[in-house]
Amino acid sequence: MGSGQVTDWQGKNVTVAGLGVSGVPAAKVLAGLGARVTVVNDGDDERARTQAAELEALGVTVRLGDGGTLPEGAELVVTAPGWKPDKPLFQAAGRAGVPVWGDVELAWRLRGPDAAPWLAVTGTNGKTTTVQMLAAILKAAGLRTAAVGNIGVSLLDAVLGEEKYDVLAVELSSYQLHWAPSLRAHSAAVLNLAPDHLDWHGSMEAYAADKGRVYEGNRVACVYNVADKATEDLVRAADVEEGCHAVGFTLGTPGPSQLGVVEGLLVDRAFVADRHKNAQELAEVSDVNPPAPHNIANALAAAALARAFGVPAAAVRDGLRSFTPDAHRIAHVADVDGVAYVDDSKATNTHATEASLASYESIVWIAGGLAKGATFDELVAGAAERLRGAVLIGADRALIRDALARHAPEVPVVDLDRTDTGAMLQAVQEARRLARPGDTVLLAPACASMDMFANYNQRGDAFAEAVRELGAR
Repeated sequence: MGSGQVTDWQGKNVTVAGLGVSGVPAAKVLAGLGARVTVVNDGDDERARTQAAELEALGVTVRLGDGGTLPEGAELVVTAPGWKPDKPLFQAAGRAGVPVWGDVELAWRLRGPDAAPWLAVTGTNGKTTTVQMLAAILKAAGLRTAAVGNIGVSLLDAVLGEEKYDVLAVELSSYQLHWAPSLRAHSAAVLNLAPDHLDWHGSMEAYAADKGRVYEGNRVACVYNVADKATEDLVRAADVEEGCHAVGFTLGTPGPSQLGVVEGLLVDRAFVADRHKNAQELAEVSDVNPPAPHNIANALAAAALARAFGVPAAAVRDGLRSFTPDAHRIAHVADVDGVAYVDDSKATNTHATEASLASYESIVWIAGGLAKGATFDELVAGAAERLRGAVLIGADRALIRDALARHAPEVPVVDLDRTDTGAMLQAVQEARRLARPGDTVLLAPACASMDMFANYNQRGDAFAEAVRELGAR
């Protein structure tokens, strides 16, 4: 069961590691193909038992509370993407010469001979927005497509479902890429690289290498971020097909083989005849919603992948105009007394928050939560001159407070020592007190939310509700 396509699954002994959003569909698909499937799962809670009963009715064997032992006779392990590479199960598989695939690898191997090509997007931040923009552009060109992968439709459903696609816009996490050795995209983009998930990958080098796998075997374009040299380094290291081009995107004036911005226009100097002399206008900056710098970069990356697939310039403009970003991504909630209130609860790490802070001139910053091992000195130093004030919440707020004391000592700081449901309302009230007309009160926490909220969506909803309460007074 090496690198070739597996066509006969009948009687193959396959172990699926982990239940959940990828494990259950993978087990069902494999059982339906005739494989003998054993699911192993660390947890043994009520939800796991419900999922196990559903799978056992289909003839799948499920072992709960034991995710570390390789079942006897296993010929392949298919893992949920979040399972860390150092788990005993994978070490045992390695010793036994048993390959390990992720759900993305399984989907890639199960594609039919006339399967839709993949346009793939990875990076530390901006993946979901870029993939959604890309799907909107492809649809505007009249192509049958879907945003799939780490978002929206599951890849297995997209590959095996009745719907026939012309091309897929695929979001891939570093976890998914780690377990997808034979994936070969039509074209791919790495949007940016910043420290994230290092506890899983073990080092920044390993994290970057897994992101870089998205370029392996690209046919037409490897899209990189001119402002982030590490992404270009990954392109240089990739083994691509003959004739594949490196295509950069930049917020500045583009050189040949780049997309960029000139006098308020998004322009293409990569997918044009004689790119040394010519440029193609794609859209206006005002067509990007919202036109924050990092979102313009996302739009350029999406446009580059669409152009690599042969999409006309007008479809880039029409797709960007029709695109609406998901909630909690630099979403304008309301203006109250001349102050804008913006929800970027999705900014759960320092890199995303840096982009968010760069989008506004004068900011009262609401930040804090679970730091996940992050440090904040660089972030605060870079944003200090934009900060009118800061309101800190959450378990690790002291880390941000100390960075503010070091790099922005003149900025007034409110430190809220509470984690109850009223904490966000008080944070917004304190931010209002610090703000002046023309300022932006920005929720960009630079931290995960689980110390106080179920997820970043709930945190953003609490912020929006608090702002609405302000406006109603």
